Amino acid sequence: MKSKTIGFVGLGLIGGSIAKAILKTYPNTRILATASRESTIETAFEERLIDNNGLLKIHQFGQCDIIFLCSPVKVNCDYLRKLKDVVKPDCIITDVGSVKGDITAVARELEMTNQFIGGHPMTGSELTGLEHSSASLLENAYYILTADSEMNADTYSQFADYIKSLGAIPIQLTPEEHDEATATVSHLPHVVAAALVNLVNDTDDDRKICKTIAAGGFKDITRIASGSPTMWQHIFLSNKDAVLKLIGDFKDELSQFENAISSSDPDEIINLWTKAKDYRDSITIPDSAHSRFFELYCDIDDKPGTLVGVLQLLANAEISVKNIDIIHNREFEPGVLRIEFYTQDALDKARTVLTHNNYYTRQRTN
Repeated sequence: MKSKTIGFVGLGLIGGSIAKAILKTYPNTRILATASRESTIETAFEERLIDNNGLLKIHQFGQCDIIFLCSPVKVNCDYLRKLKDVVKPDCIITDVGSVKGDITAVARELEMTNQFIGGHPMTGSELTGLEHSSASLLENAYYILTADSEMNADTYSQFADYIKSLGAIPIQLTPEEHDEATATVSHLPHVVAAALVNLVNDTDDDRKICKTIAAGGFKDITRIASGSPTMWQHIFLSNKDAVLKLIGDFKDELSQFENAISSSDPDEIINLWTKAKDYRDSITIPDSAHSRFFELYCDIDDKPGTLVGVLQLLANAEISVKNIDIIHNREFEPGVLRIEFYTQDALDKARTVLTHNNYYTRQRTN
């Protein structure tokens, strides 16, 4: 796709990452962007990510070949209305929102379905903002694309190829299929994570015992509760019916566990857990740099200088460490020292070095 000028409405984690991926792949691309905070635009300009050094007026998007709407769902809908009489006839407008129903309805209302392609990169982080964006965030990540029948097949194919060229894996769904699927595997899990964190917070005592002993299992299942409250407010209200239905379905699933436990039925507990384990084990996780954890667990003695010794070994081998911490609750953890690396190669090299020096190590699996 011979796109020279790309526009962004919103330049946070996702918008910033897409922009960086574009410049990495197509360094001569001209990128224009606006955001809710002018400081974001100033930072992006200083980093040479975008070409404008101030918030854009709506008419300035008229020069764009592709426009990415990277704001909350309701904001994206408002911008689509504003862009109708501004954009070129062959400009493609796409979004990155987690819900497609509302914005697709607006595109239909405005008779823009020949220009609008819904987009949803299935990647991200509990962290937000341009400062956490990365050109590798799209790498090997599923990227759902939705389009109405009015969309020209060649235009859609060209855009899908463009997304693929950025390192993502395009998947075509209808807007309705998208919203049902994401409500199941994304929206409901966020409800569950937030509810679980609130439950622990509300039931913890003054000594904060639960907070103190919370281990990897609790942190893993609730990590997504650290996401943006405003973003999830928009998502839940935009996909309200699907989310409410699934909350009801989830209550039914909890009831099955409740009944099995209350009736002391060992066979049913095994059946329910085995069913879950078999399905979870069958899920293939895309090999994405941002969906994988390059973590190594290492047993060390509680002696002065031991931790420094491990770090010195890694430094001598020129291995970069992303993060390191001591695991105090090891109920579900395979080692007392958790070391996180940037790449699988670094992890493999570190494991070889530590094992050679008689440290017992284990690698985390997703």
